[in-house]
Amino acid sequence: MNAMIKRLALAAASVLLGAAPLCAQDATAADFKARYERLVRNVGYAGVGVETVLDRWEEAFPDDTDIPVARFNYYFTKSQYSEVLPKPGQRRFMGNAPTLTLKDSDGNDVHYFEEYFYDEELFGEAVKVLDTQIAAHPDELRWYYLKITALTAYEKESPDMAAAELRKLIARQGSARPAWTLDGAPAAEDVFARGVGEYCYDFFQIASPQSYEYFRDISERMSKLYPQNTVFIDNLGSYWLVAKDNEKQAVKFYKKALKIEPEDAVAARNLQIIERRQAAAKKK
Repeated sequence: MNAMIKRLALAAASVLLGAAPLCAQDATAADFKARYERLVRNVGYAGVGVETVLDRWEEAFPDDTDIPVARFNYYFTKSQYSEVLPKPGQRRFMGNAPTLTLKDSDGNDVHYFEEYFYDEELFGEAVKVLDTQIAAHPDELRWYYLKITALTAYEKESPDMAAAELRKLIARQGSARPAWTLDGAPAAEDVFARGVGEYCYDFFQIASPQSYEYFRDISERMSKLYPQNTVFIDNLGSYWLVAKDNEKQAVKFYKKALKIEPEDAVAARNLQIIERRQAAAKKK
């Protein structure tokens, strides 16, 4: 038996062990979670045996909040497939560099990117899991964050639904100031702003005309809620600098950020970039 066959045999054995049934009368929720995690390490979130373990886990502990996360991961992962496709004229796609670059008949570079697609029915099941949890636990941020992450991946260069979910969250934060929780524990005061800030970063990285506009819109809404938070002020500077190539407008926001936080590294660095560009332009 060569080395490859041995590895395959070991992998198969570990999968069988991972999929072995637990006795519901003796097993704890922690036992089911550990068995699930071992299986996922071997076969992935949607591999053979995962759904069976989830069914038994849920039957034994229907209120375990780790189960909906696992269900979501199962459906979301199972819904995904990818293809490597050409994107003429694009140097990046969804913030990523090309997977492959070839020459066309004229000698021009043609960039190929790995693009993910989703089975509508399975993706819908994944979102349904999250919507059920949001309805049952309207102050738990985990479910909103998972939903926005999934929608951003699904919508790719035009994250319309993801932006709509963020807008609803921001509106609720502004009007009701909910007692947010994260993974069942009271969320720290800055958790909401940091979470929204990460999605702004995602929209900026996507770098499509539509994602840039959502990046601006969400940053403006958050700046109104958190006028002293320089992250969103810097975002607006970066929108004008990168998306609109308007250095004059960008400088206004970076200077505003530095007035609030003199040690703001993002504002200081980007102002230096603008100054160098302007100095270089004058020399020409």
